[in-house]
This record gives sequence, C-alpha cells and structure tokens, in this order.
Amino acid sequence: MLFVFLYGKSYIMKTLINVLFTAVFVVILAYFLPGVTVDNFITALIVAALLGLLNIFIKPILVMFTLPVTILTLGLFLLVINAIIILICDALVDGFHVNGFINALLFSLVLSLLQSIVSRLSAK
Repeated sequence: MLFVFLYGKSYIMKTLINVLFTAVFVVILAYFLPGVTVDNFITALIVAALLGLLNIFIKPILVMFTLPVTILTLGLFLLVINAIIILICDALVDGFHVNGFINALLFSLVLSLLQSIVSRLSAK
C-alpha cells in the first residue's frame, strides 16, 4: 500500500505493462532465435520480471566495476554486461535456456531494440 501511495497507480500499471510486453518479446525471440528457448508464457513472465530486477540491482554494480573498460570501448562493453545479465537469468530460471554468450548477446540486442520501440510508441 505504501508503494501505491509513493508512486501512484499509473506507475504500477506502466511497470506491469512493460513486464507483460517483455514477456511477449521473450516468447517471440525464443521462437525466432536459434539457441534461445522458453517453455511457456508463465516462464517468460518470470524471465521478464527477473530481468527487470537484475537490471535494477545487479547491472549498476557491474557497470560501476567495469567503468574503465566501458569508457575505453566507448560504451560498447555495456552490450557485454547486458549479455551477462541474460546469462544470469538463464542460470536462475528453469525453462529458459540460452546456448552461449553470442546467443545471449543477440537476444539482449533484439530485446532492447523491441523494448525501446514500444517505449517510444507508448510515450506518444
């Protein structure tokens, strides 16, 4: 109840809609990308929620520790960090499998692209 009071219902609804879209994208990408599988939509929802949590709590720590490398690569190392987040999610969720780093990198790139398109369209 305190969360609703602090952030409002519209923030919660936007977050839930983003998780739902991410879950749909996970299912679609698992269908089209070789090396990525997801068992069912419930697993995709869990993956979407866990990706959100990992991006909130783990990604800033990884970015902070790898800041010199990120600066030297002009930000391209952030793609590696996104792939690592996908691989962590793969290790934590049964029913979601990514075969190798390259598949995780490709999955994170396409997922980020789809999420940014939806974000841009929903902002208008």
